[in-house]
Amino acid sequence: MGISVTKLLIVLVIIIVVFGTKRLKNVGADLGGAIKSFRSAIREEEEKDTAKASEDKPIDGEVTSKKGDNG
Repeated sequence: MGISVTKLLIVLVIIIVVFGTKRLKNVGADLGGAIKSFRSAIREEEEKDTAKASEDKPIDGEVTSKKGDNG
């Protein structure tokens, strides 16, 4: 009992009749903008996490002399 192509077309026609093409166009644009904003927010958070993780790492090294050591 699957959904056939003709049933999908009938549903699409009903949606277009009820909402109109102009409103559907606006809904599509709003949905696309929301998805774009969501993706950019996720990307920014990942960059912040990466930057914070690199700041928290200790620096490995060896002290060979002290500054201001007179002797």
